[in-house]
Amino acid sequence: MYCVNCGVKLADSEQKCPLCSTAVYHPDIERTQGKPLYPQNKMPDIKAGTKALCGALIILFMIPLVTCFFADLLIDGRFDWFGYAAGALLVAYIMFALPLWFNKPNPVIFAPCNFVATGLYLLYIDLTTSGNWFLSFAFPVTGGFCLIVCAVVTLLYYVRRGRLYIIGGMLIALGGFSMLVEFLMGITFNMRFIGWSVYPLVVLVLFGGLLIYLAISRPAREVLKRKFFF
Repeated sequence: MYCVNCGVKLADSEQKCPLCSTAVYHPDIERTQGKPLYPQNKMPDIKAGTKALCGALIILFMIPLVTCFFADLLIDGRFDWFGYAAGALLVAYIMFALPLWFNKPNPVIFAPCNFVATGLYLLYIDLTTSGNWFLSFAFPVTGGFCLIVCAVVTLLYYVRRGRLYIIGGMLIALGGFSMLVEFLMGITFNMRFIGWSVYPLVVLVLFGGLLIYLAISRPAREVLKRKFFF
């Protein structure tokens, strides 16, 4: 006998499919108390070839790296923009490919690593272009955003309750952070303060406040669950 939904072979005694939980029924077979073909409440462990995947990703990152190396060298015999391309590829690799080397990557560790890599890349750009904007703009913006994101990631990873409080607080913090970004832009690039940061501030504070209100008010959460089916 086979499952009508996924087609897996079933014993005559199976009451439901062990893979898709579809109820088993066959009008011509009388149910017995035979031994099931598969262990109950246990799914097979799927072992992905993570090392092979990581090796393939290294090759995928090396292809554009080598291409940019020779393209920049052959244009005028010297390196002009290869460092920027290599730095961007390295940051992308740290963000997306490096966690795959670990069986259970901890986001609390990798989140600050991503911001450190981004900050070093921005410092490299500032030094090579003599922009003099890293300490007054890129460093505080990257550092402030890093603090917010890392705090949220840590709380979501270790605290099992109060997720609405955490996300709501994050939105409010990002709203205030937008004001800081505009202020630092004015100091670093001599831009006139026009108040564009007020709009994201108001929107994010309203959404964050709504989430905190929902976290406090259980009846409001129940109404939303019934209304939107979640």
